[in-house]
Amino acid sequence: MTLSSFFVSVAEAAPANTKVVVKTGIFESILQANIFVQLLLLIMIVLSVVSWAIIFTKYKQLKALKDANEKFSDVFWKASSLESVFERVSDHSPSNLGRIFRQTYLELQRIAESGLATKTNLDAPRLSGLDNLERSIRKGIETEVALAESRLNFLATTGSTAPFVGLLGTVVGIMTSFAGIASSGSASLAVVAPGISEALFSTAVGLFAALPAVAGYNYFINQVRRLEMDLNSFGSDFLNIAKRNFFKGE
Repeated sequence: MTLSSFFVSVAEAAPANTKVVVKTGIFESILQANIFVQLLLLIMIVLSVVSWAIIFTKYKQLKALKDANEKFSDVFWKASSLESVFERVSDHSPSNLGRIFRQTYLELQRIAESGLATKTNLDAPRLSGLDNLERSIRKGIETEVALAESRLNFLATTGSTAPFVGLLGTVVGIMTSFAGIASSGSASLAVVAPGISEALFSTAVGLFAALPAVAGYNYFINQVRRLEMDLNSFGSDFLNIAKRNFFKGE
């Protein structure tokens, strides 16, 4: 073999031994992804950001509400009369117990001024129209529970839909890989890697958006149910106090 033929044979064998470098990093996967997959990734990232914002704000809201309720409850049970509590209720506006008390106490005053009071042998008039007071308490509780539950539906929606949005991106990524194989006639790593990479990344982003949303929703809905129990308990206590002191037997 001559020297020239040796170099020719080496040159022909070199491409077969050359390593093909395929970039499969996160940013490369996003940049190389199908425009439809990029749109799905953007949607899931927005869902995740909004979900985390709701989780942080809702945690602060419910914690502040719990602290405010504890302070008002302490004032309520230590007070000598409902009038003295009403005089101080404006200092406890962050408490939903305080808001329910204020609304119900004003309803109690309206009942007393509406001619539903009847004179008895006791010094104080006795009232009728207990149903009105019960409706006022129930309406206040429903309003406060709805306020505490606000934006939790977004977490539930994100938790239930984000995995399917990610799955849709996965399907599109795999279809892209098959289309590359069909157009090139090769199933090499350089052909299938971009599509597989964007498919797996789409699945990961969908799970990343869904898992915190589901966990946050389950935690907060449990906190809201406890809050509702506290509101119902306070409403029953207030109603019993009013019934004993202001209403005639009905």
